[in-house]
Amino acid sequence: MLKTLTVLHTPELLHTLASMGHGDEIALVDSNYPAVSTGQRVIRLDGASLAETLEACLQLMPLDNFVQEPALRMQQVHAPEEIPEVQQTCQKIIDRAEGKHVPLAGIPREAFYERSRQAFAVLITGEQRPYGCILLKKGVVFPASVGEVSPTGNGAGRASAAATSRAHDKVETRSGGAGHAGHNGH
Repeated sequence: MLKTLTVLHTPELLHTLASMGHGDEIALVDSNYPAVSTGQRVIRLDGASLAETLEACLQLMPLDNFVQEPALRMQQVHAPEEIPEVQQTCQKIIDRAEGKHVPLAGIPREAFYERSRQAFAVLITGEQRPYGCILLKKGVVFPASVGEVSPTGNGAGRASAAATSRAHDKVETRSGGAGHAGHNGH
C-alpha cells in the first residue's frame, strides 16, 4: 500500500493511467458493458461503483482542457436527453475534481461503443445501474509555478487554473498557434 492512494489504485490501474498520453481516452463502464469483447486493454474493478472508480481516476488524472468535451456519457436509448442518476453523480465528481463545471456530454450508445473500442483502456466496474458508462480524455499535468503550493502541499501537484492558463499561453506563443508544441494527438 502507498500513501494517499486507495485500494482502487491497483498496480494495473496506476500503470494504465501513467502510460496514457495527452488526448488518450479511458472508458469507465458498468457491469453489463461488453468490455472484454470491445476493449483493447481491460481492467476489472468489480468491487467498485462507477462513482468510486471515477474518483480514483480523477485523483490522479486531469481532464483535457484543450477540447470542448473531455468527458462523455452514454445516452439512454429510450430517452437520450434524460440523464440517469448514476451519470448525475459522475457530473458532480467531475466538477469537484476539476474545480469547475465540465459538462458530461451525451453521445449515442453505438457511438460510445465505437469510441470505447478505440480507447486506451476500458475499466469495468461493479456498477449495476444501467448507463453507468463514461469516457474521459486525459489532459496535461502542468508543473506548479514557483511559489505555488500544490493540493498535496509539496509542490508536486496540478497547477492552479491561472498557472495552467499561463503555461498554455506560453506554449501557444512559442508554437505560433493553438495547441502545444510537439503534440501529435496522443
